[in-house]
Amino acid sequence: MPAINLLNRDGTYNENAGKYQGLHHKKVRQAVLADLEELGVLVKVEDRTIEIATSDRSKTAIEPYLNDQWFVKMADLAQTAMDAVENGEVKIKPERYAKGYLDWLSEKRDWPIGRQLWWGHRIPIWYSDATEAELETAFAGRSDVMWRPNESTGGWLVCSQTEDLAEDAVPGRKLVRDDDVLDTWFSSALWPHSTLGWPEKTAELDYYYPTSVLITSRDIISLWVARMVLAGYFNTGKKPFETVFIHPKILDKYGEGMSKSKGNGVDPIAVMEKFGADALRFALAFLTTDSQDVRLALDFECPHCGATVEQTKKNRTLPRIDCPKCKQAFSTQWAETEEDKALPLGPVVGERFEVARNFCNKLWNASRFVMINLEGFEPKALDPSELLVEDRWILSRLASVTQRVTESLERYKYSDAARALYDFAWDEFCSFYVEISKSRLFDPARRNLAQNVLLTVLDSLLRLLHPIAPFVTEEVWRRLADFAPVRGAVPTQATESVSIAPWPTVDEAAIDPEIEARFAQFQEALRCVREARARQNVPPKTEVKFAVKCDADVAALLDPMKDYFRSMAGAVATGFGPDVETPVLSSNAAAPGMEVYVDVAELIDVATEIAKKEKEVEKLEGFIKSKEAKLSGGFAEKAPAHVVEKERASLEELKTQRDVNVATLERLRAVAASRQ
Repeated sequence: MPAINLLNRDGTYNENAGKYQGLHHKKVRQAVLADLEELGVLVKVEDRTIEIATSDRSKTAIEPYLNDQWFVKMADLAQTAMDAVENGEVKIKPERYAKGYLDWLSEKRDWPIGRQLWWGHRIPIWYSDATEAELETAFAGRSDVMWRPNESTGGWLVCSQTEDLAEDAVPGRKLVRDDDVLDTWFSSALWPHSTLGWPEKTAELDYYYPTSVLITSRDIISLWVARMVLAGYFNTGKKPFETVFIHPKILDKYGEGMSKSKGNGVDPIAVMEKFGADALRFALAFLTTDSQDVRLALDFECPHCGATVEQTKKNRTLPRIDCPKCKQAFSTQWAETEEDKALPLGPVVGERFEVARNFCNKLWNASRFVMINLEGFEPKALDPSELLVEDRWILSRLASVTQRVTESLERYKYSDAARALYDFAWDEFCSFYVEISKSRLFDPARRNLAQNVLLTVLDSLLRLLHPIAPFVTEEVWRRLADFAPVRGAVPTQATESVSIAPWPTVDEAAIDPEIEARFAQFQEALRCVREARARQNVPPKTEVKFAVKCDADVAALLDPMKDYFRSMAGAVATGFGPDVETPVLSSNAAAPGMEVYVDVAELIDVATEIAKKEKEVEKLEGFIKSKEAKLSGGFAEKAPAHVVEKERASLEELKTQRDVNVATLERLRAVAASRQ
């Protein structure tokens, strides 16, 4: 059947509509209804709710209109772009996304490039009623102008590759340019080379094209990535980039894509105002795993009472929200009216951004500590023979982390790099080495070495973190120059900006697996001691004794660390090993390969604890008697076997709890007797 178009471009009906020709489409519907009623064939009129496609911009209904379109033939273009990926000239990371790219291109469907919009690159086509001889005369000697017969209306289609043609370019004839503009993705496909001066052979084009990496989202692999590749090869003969990295797509907390129409997007300005630009960048890098999607949960903070107001599907698109706690209204980042904008803005809050902000604050405070303790600092090359055990450990960890971060960034594992830097900076440099170094900074004989190691680690850490958190690292870098313009394992003049500093190299000679294993065990044991202290509410300044039951290898790693337990946890080690004598009364904590016993005999009220344990034993004895009576009666014969088995298991668990409490009670009584 033929394709019949009923509409004109202005929304009126054409000659194919018969008596309704010239009427606007809205009036035609009314006229058809009136004619049906006049003919007596209208049964009834009723309201129905139906789905009607509407324009995103005008919000009006989309009417069916057949229109001629401009297409680009894709057979050869698509094959070129496919070959580039299949032969590895263009690499897509993660590799799984290459399949979608190739599947889409393999269809080789012609690409419709015309759009009926008011803006964009206008299609370089002109209509002419000139004769072919007149065209040949007007454009003689020009290879950049071509013409073909216009099969739709007669006359000629004239195309210019290099310039806009004037209306009178053909003497005595008028050229009329097509109103269509190029598809957005057609224009975008030119971006890698057109921004560098193409088609001219510019120095910028020669230097920057092809570029190294394109980072984008999976939903425009076919729309943009494929078209940049095919346009790049066609226009320049070269690929536009070497690698395409597809990052995860950020969704809202309900798993829906963010969009302006839904109002569920995240305003990065609002996040930066609340948490800082570095926190925003670090959190996003932390989330950039190999997963396809990432849900980003963001709520609001009431500006009146500080309460967290959960973002729900109902309120996330509202320009104003009433706080359920204080009942006062506040504006969201989507406020549009002047009345809503006049309300105080409710900042967005999110756990991931809070973690990132806290990390930046931790780095800032540790850097300040280093800088205020640099009085009398003298740059000096680090001599391995002079390094203490903690120095060798932190330098080994720095080398290991530098290696891991460098490899992660080279493989586009941004999350791995961010997590490695987070763990190293927070858990090892700030929480351990900085704490360990404090006593040395007050000892003139050991001060300079500690300063040199602190600066060496901080200098490299700032450079490793700079791509992810550029603002705090740049600020610290510039301030650090006031205290130590020359620094490093081999003293070197620091650059003016961290952004032009060389990337840290891996000192493989500094990597010491044994000392890293020793500190890993020490960190676990220290965590257990602190956990046991906290459970008993031991005051920070009260010194405790502890023992660690572990195998001989772990004991050999922990034994040299005795002094650090005392300085960092106020704890004195009484022994390490498989046969260590454990305290009579202890607060226990466990870690892989070790059990830590903190002596609490002097820290508790023994009489009170005895009374508590006696009541606990009495209570358990009552439960046990009740269970035994239940199982010795008719219950065991009548109840299902699995129910009876469950009751017997419960009885055994109660007996185990009783025995543990009885043993503890006996130890408490022994301690009480020894004090009399």
